[in-house]
Amino acid sequence: MIKLLAVIVVAVIALLLYAATRPNSFRIQRSLRINAAPDRLFALLNDFRQWSGWSPWEKMDPDMQRTFSGPDVGVGTVYEWQGNKKVGKGRMEILESSPSTQLRIKLDFFSPFEAHNTTEFTLQPQGNGTDIIWAMYGPSPFMSKLMGVVFNMDKLVGGDFERGLTNLKALAEK
Repeated sequence: MIKLLAVIVVAVIALLLYAATRPNSFRIQRSLRINAAPDRLFALLNDFRQWSGWSPWEKMDPDMQRTFSGPDVGVGTVYEWQGNKKVGKGRMEILESSPSTQLRIKLDFFSPFEAHNTTEFTLQPQGNGTDIIWAMYGPSPFMSKLMGVVFNMDKLVGGDFERGLTNLKALAEK
């Protein structure tokens, strides 16, 4: 019994040490070419009220409570939500709005976990379409590093980004 306990303690210590060696920050991103002009896409991104038409999280809780404040579009626009366990509670605020090229958003999650990250959309014209890059990045505190040993956050969140970009493509190409 003591040997088994010693093995478990060593395994836990090894797991904690391994987690501590993980990177101090993360970046998740996905991209897609959309057959629409950058200004068409930018209008769907720069106005949080438009997100209900394409965001993958909007459909996870039909009873989600949404609050919008600040200007209707652009810098200072705020979107707050509170919903079920899948969507949690959070807040987004547009920090930078460069028409038809880039949008930078402060993204704060309060539940089911707390995290403070940055989201960026970068738009690059390509022929008759636009290459869009959706990225999220931020710090990786120890608990995030530990969770990352078990869960691949790039695959978990990346899948949502892929669904969102596909929805955005369908909406923009109508």
